[in-house]
Amino acid sequence: MTSPGGARAERGLPFLPPLSSPVRRIGARDFDFSRRIAVMAIVNRTPDSFFDQGATFALDRAVEAAVAAADDGADWVDIGGVPFKPGPELSVRDETERVLPVVEALAARSDVVVSVDTFRADVAATVIAAGASVINDTTGLHDPRLADVVADSSATLVITHSLAAPRRPHPRPRYEDVTAEVVDFLRRRVDVALDHGVPLERIVVDPGHDLNKTTRHTLEVTRRLREVAELGHPVLAAVSNKDFIGESLGREKPDRLAGTLAAATTSILLGARIVRMHDVRSAVDAVRMIEAIAGWREPVFEAHNLGADDGAP
Repeated sequence: MTSPGGARAERGLPFLPPLSSPVRRIGARDFDFSRRIAVMAIVNRTPDSFFDQGATFALDRAVEAAVAAADDGADWVDIGGVPFKPGPELSVRDETERVLPVVEALAARSDVVVSVDTFRADVAATVIAAGASVINDTTGLHDPRLADVVADSSATLVITHSLAAPRRPHPRPRYEDVTAEVVDFLRRRVDVALDHGVPLERIVVDPGHDLNKTTRHTLEVTRRLREVAELGHPVLAAVSNKDFIGESLGREKPDRLAGTLAAATTSILLGARIVRMHDVRSAVDAVRMIEAIAGWREPVFEAHNLGADDGAP
């Protein structure tokens, strides 16, 4: 590709750390994370979800939201039945009853990648059989049996940094060097997954924005995200509407979209290959624009300064 002046235009974002296994088949879709950013949508079947406060708890609303996210261009749809935040125990049966019907409905209607946010091996086995192709574990393999379930399937595993046991509080977290400790934790938990048979090409890592971290911790991890990306695995940045954005800007949850897009864009430029977002349409536009600037995606159309008289004597 050449510029109007004849010089060759550089493509890509050459400052991004390389991936050990960039080309992947996830569910029914192919991804080359060396030149593609994936948008993961969020659908929570919980009455006390962090952002939407139960707006998609009803089954019909959850299915409708999942299908709409796919129609709006999401590459993945992440379905959760248990919030990360501390709270009462939810049985395996109850969690399964929340997420399984949404997985089944979405898998029947779309080829979008279906992800389930769970830390339980039994739930993971059930949803994988129903069509889920990603297990998103926000507890960092608190139960290593989850790795066994993923290893025995074709699913991808997301390993996230967090410190607390599932649904347990972890007040006033302290770190000597938060980013170094996040990187070390992820490296060790990836080794656990590999030891349990999960192939390298089916592992994604997530530094866990806000999870058992203060706002200052999360801001530091974000600006040093390249160190996480240098592990060589695709990095998932789950930044959408999080408290570190609200506290940085003084914005309540309904007013955090601009901050969310800034945090997601910064994360991508520092190495994230997947962003987990509530506002799918805005996120898809932002991500596709980054891809276009990088030269990974052609414009949808060209008309600007290409009028019929251009070049005429």
